[in-house]
Amino acid sequence: MKAKTLITLIVTHLSVGAIGFAAGIYVLPIITAPTSPTASEISVISSKAQYSAEFKRDLKDSDSLHWGMGKVSIGSEFITLMGELAPGPDYKLYLSSKFVETEDDFNRLKGTMVQVGDVKTFENFVVKVSPDINPSKYNTVIVWCETFGEFITSAKYR
Repeated sequence: MKAKTLITLIVTHLSVGAIGFAAGIYVLPIITAPTSPTASEISVISSKAQYSAEFKRDLKDSDSLHWGMGKVSIGSEFITLMGELAPGPDYKLYLSSKFVETEDDFNRLKGTMVQVGDVKTFENFVVKVSPDINPSKYNTVIVWCETFGEFITSAKYR
């Protein structure tokens, strides 16, 4: 086999492997996600919320792969989203006392934030708030991808 053909085969096979790996990282969380809560379930739970805000797609560090949109409701027992998030692995929900819309801001302020819990669904979600977390001490809710250190979305609720 000629060297040029061998190099072409190696490059094309590695490229296909890399594309397949990247697609797997993106698709796997969608396939393994639990069933999303229904609109009526979100409505009942969010009716007890103390605060609400909107996740918007046009934040500084949001892009076509990292975004959220919809109404987020913040209460002492649950935080809910009636909307959508771009799918991805290892999403965490945080509360912050300062508005954050970039990865740099998140990383700089992470020590002052509280992690509420895991976000496991991408259309609507419900995350239980621990009794030792008081949402009124904060003003911003953030979705963050822990594995890749990616900002997904945030909303200021007070």
